Amino acid sequence: MNAELTQFLKNYFETSKLNQLPEKFGGDRIFSSPIIGVAQGDDPIFQKYKEIVGSEHLTPLELWVAEGYENLPASNLRVISIVFPFNDKIRKESKNVKKFLRVTLPAEIYCIGRNYANAFKEDTCRQVIEYLKKKNYKTIAGMLSDSFSILVKEKFYSTWSERHIAFATGLGTFSLHEGLITEIGCNIRLASVVTNAPLEITPRKSENPYGNCLYYSKGTCRKCEERCPANAIDANGHNKIKCHEYGQRIARKMLTRIGPILNPHNRRVNWKIRFASFPVGCAFCQFEVPCMDKNPIAEDYD
Repeated sequence: MNAELTQFLKNYFETSKLNQLPEKFGGDRIFSSPIIGVAQGDDPIFQKYKEIVGSEHLTPLELWVAEGYENLPASNLRVISIVFPFNDKIRKESKNVKKFLRVTLPAEIYCIGRNYANAFKEDTCRQVIEYLKKKNYKTIAGMLSDSFSILVKEKFYSTWSERHIAFATGLGTFSLHEGLITEIGCNIRLASVVTNAPLEITPRKSENPYGNCLYYSKGTCRKCEERCPANAIDANGHNKIKCHEYGQRIARKMLTRIGPILNPHNRRVNWKIRFASFPVGCAFCQFEVPCMDKNPIAEDYD
């Protein structure tokens, strides 16, 4: 069933109009072919996330029950994480940066892709839900759930962290810049669903949460630190507050440049809906770095 689902997703990525840049930016696909990982719903790591991420972070069963489905053994559930890799054109053009009124801006093509990605990710989840429904399985998505919220307290986190879900499914490990380094790199987006379909588990290659990062594994690199214009990365890791503040500056500048073709996005913050933000991202730390499009220490797993 894993191979069938992967093929279904590949076909959808190739044909969906939502996975397409505007003609002004070439009309190419935003994301290349996806990969998936699968974890069992009772994996102890999901309980551990309540300590690592935050006490409000949901387990797969908690998310399942919150959506109104029956309370069942967590071992009956599967968590599917989906990797959305940005295409080569976006990556190539994003290696170049520009100064605009004292703010270093990402490439416009990346900002468009990052902005349009939200609708495509949400629709991908809906497509998977419908696909598995036709096979008589129930499925829910964290990002589509009323249980999902970004929480801003003493730190930034969410009730369903796509990066941590992806790590649980064996898709990769974290990095100095806190992105997830998969076998096809860190320059990605992520989505996930929970289902009672009996998919095959994809084991984690390493229980080391930073195993794919050159800095944490070998004490080298730190290229992402050099690339960050917000000074939000150092040897101690990633400062989410500095990163967020710089991202807001970028969003304001980009609205003056490409605002008419950006899509608004509503999100829930501290359980309240915030309307009409225009996320465009930053991601300097993911471009022109060794982990951009590959796992830089993959040979360690051979």
